[in-house]
Amino acid sequence: MGTTEFLTLSGGQRLAYDVSGPEGAPLVLCTPGMGDNRKVYRFLAPQLVEAGYRVATMDLRGEGESSADWADYRSVTSGSDLVAMVRHLGGPAVLLSNSYSAAASVVAAADAPDLVAGLAMTGPWVRSPESPGVFAAAAIALAGRIAFVWTSYYKSLYKRAKPADLAAYAKNLTASLREPGRLAALRGMMAGGHNDCAVRLPDVRCPALIVMGTADPDFPDPPAEARWIAAQLPGASEVVLVEGCGHYPIAEAPDATGQAVLAFLRRVHRA
Repeated sequence: MGTTEFLTLSGGQRLAYDVSGPEGAPLVLCTPGMGDNRKVYRFLAPQLVEAGYRVATMDLRGEGESSADWADYRSVTSGSDLVAMVRHLGGPAVLLSNSYSAAASVVAAADAPDLVAGLAMTGPWVRSPESPGVFAAAAIALAGRIAFVWTSYYKSLYKRAKPADLAAYAKNLTASLREPGRLAALRGMMAGGHNDCAVRLPDVRCPALIVMGTADPDFPDPPAEARWIAAQLPGASEVVLVEGCGHYPIAEAPDATGQAVLAFLRRVHRA
């Protein structure tokens, strides 16, 4: 992954990103999930670069090295950040998302079809979950206020063979979340919901790939959720299930996920 660069938006906030791969090659823009940062693509991005793609990884608003002070952290609003980044880098691009940012990628594809060639969504949240019980809601609220509680929860979402560097990665994630404004941003994301993004699924015209771990604890029935998303999309879509994988296929099963994403990219660019 390359050197950090920044895109400054009209309000003065900055989006952090890096770019690797040959200039002029097809662009893939990678975005992480809630309470994470772009380094979650540390295993997958090099595979895409080696295959000849230009790969950008971007921190969402409030996360990583992006500005912390935003008025709105909803995923529907973050869709405009993805559009701005693709326009800045020179699209069109395939948007490769994880978890929370999948909803933003749906909005971006619906709003700017000329800039989005395809959606590759992993462990995707594109609609709001059912309301949790009292104890679950209390635990979530606590995770949004104490950094190490969030990262303990984060690590629990890995269900297959864990990356060898997961402990160090989580430690760095905890340090990042302790920076001013980061936990407030996380709480803003938690409060935002996704249903205003889910209603845009029928407006997406580009092809889509959904990669879902069969053991993803964020969903009562992960395969059913993946199939539901595919059924809402009017264009060509494919579901790839990664057996025994949790919520982060891009880091937990990067080889299987990389194979699926590269096959999808080849189909998108043949069309």
